[in-house]
Amino acid sequence: MLYSSHKEKGLHIFRLKFRLITMPPLKDDCMNIFGFKLVHELGKKVYLNWETRFQIILGVARGLQYLHEDSHLRIVHRDIKASNILLDDKFHPRIGDFGLARFFPEDEAYLSTTFAGTLGYTAPEYAIRGELSEKADIYSFGVLVLEIVSCRKNTDLTLPSEMQYLPEYAWKLYERSRVLDLVDPRLKQLGSLVEKDVVRVVNVAFFCLQLHPNLRPPMSEIVTMLTCTPEMVGTPSRPAFFNRSRRKKNSEKLSHVSWDTMPDPFPSPLESESTPSTQAHTQLPC
Repeated sequence: MLYSSHKEKGLHIFRLKFRLITMPPLKDDCMNIFGFKLVHELGKKVYLNWETRFQIILGVARGLQYLHEDSHLRIVHRDIKASNILLDDKFHPRIGDFGLARFFPEDEAYLSTTFAGTLGYTAPEYAIRGELSEKADIYSFGVLVLEIVSCRKNTDLTLPSEMQYLPEYAWKLYERSRVLDLVDPRLKQLGSLVEKDVVRVVNVAFFCLQLHPNLRPPMSEIVTMLTCTPEMVGTPSRPAFFNRSRRKKNSEKLSHVSWDTMPDPFPSPLESESTPSTQAHTQLPC
């Protein structure tokens, strides 16, 4: 009986992987969304308006919701980043590169595992302690959202000091009520932006970037937040990001990663079952 159960589960996993690998091929204008460059025509600039960028953000959110909540097996991608999002000819996004993905037991809060992924997109509890859950994908999604809004990398050491790390810079602009300064200048030049729509999307990103995993909403709530009226999205708390003053410029070693926001050590997902969930967006009357 046990053998039969394992065999059935193994067959389901094989079929799922087969589906992911054999998805209908994307056309030659598949793109890496950061920089909006054609994969087969590198260097060609493609401008995306706000409606298209929002469509990409919402599409990725729904894809992650399926992996985390709607699939028969709970799946953590582990490497959500701009270069792993493909766009078809109508700019509909697809999550790609499942090489690091993990099937996640339903009865586990997190898995203890060796770090794998891309620094800059990585949740602190995963980068520092190797504690992996779907909340790590949610953190990465928050970074991705800020990249899509601003059309820049999450880390750029050629910029002035306070602008080098995107989440930190975005939060400073938010505190100064200057969120529109974060937006890709080409979007502002067209004059078609609605500030409250931009603020809503940036707020969602900050909810995803909360230091404690329990404070990051599940993807189903994120989809709801993105599709509700801007007024229904709550006010985020200060997110987690690299402490620039302690970060070494030319090193990617985890030993040099430090995080700003809360005293060290920050709590583990299992240390507080009563940790409050994200506020003001748990039940949105959309």
